[in-house]
Parts: sequence; C-alpha cells; structure tokens
Amino acid sequence: MPRDPATGGPNDRERLQHMLDAATDVQVYIKDRRREDLDADSMLRRALVNALQVIGEAAARVSDEGRSRVPSLPWGQIVASRNILVHVYWGIDCDQVWNMAKEDVPDLVAALNRAFESWPMQT
Repeated sequence: MPRDPATGGPNDRERLQHMLDAATDVQVYIKDRRREDLDADSMLRRALVNALQVIGEAAARVSDEGRSRVPSLPWGQIVASRNILVHVYWGIDCDQVWNMAKEDVPDLVAALNRAFESWPMQT
C-alpha cells in the first residue's frame, strides 16, 4: 500500500484500517462481558483503553480529505476522547469507556466498513 508521500507514514486508508482493527478488537474484548467486568479486570480495562487510544490517535492523523470519506464520524470527539484517555489517565471514567465500547464502537465499525466498500484498495 502506498505510503503518505509527505511523511512516509501510513496513508489515510491505512489509518482508517487501524481504526477499524482497533474497534474490532474492542468488540471482541467486550463480547459476553458486563460493565462490572471492567472494574474487576484490569487487563480488560487496559485493553479497552489502549484500543480506544489507537482509534483516536489514528483519527487525529487522518487528513480532511480522508475524513470526508466518512463524514458521519464525530472526528473531533474521537480525537478529544483519545486526548483524555492519554493525558488524564488517572481520571478515566470506566462508565464512559464502557459506553464508548458498547454504543459508539459499533457505529464506528459500520461507518468504516461502508467507507471501505466505496474505496478500492490501492496498489
């Protein structure tokens, strides 16, 4: 896959794929789990927080053109959530983490899958 010519790093399609991969991981992590598991299982908590951080970090680096391929996403909120998870690590609200995982991530997965349907692989 071609790299971003300006940075040599991932291009927008790759970054969106990183977001989708992390979001899919979130769905796997919470399958058959309850909100109470987040309090009791530090590995689950760290896994969810890390995956949500990856989503936000990749989102922060998607260009305006790339974002226009998935206009339904709340790009600013996704990036802001990442910033809170990274910079306010001592004050992470597990209820919010759980809500993002249960409510927001499925919509994110659906939106990204729709974007990829109309965005052929680059060779």
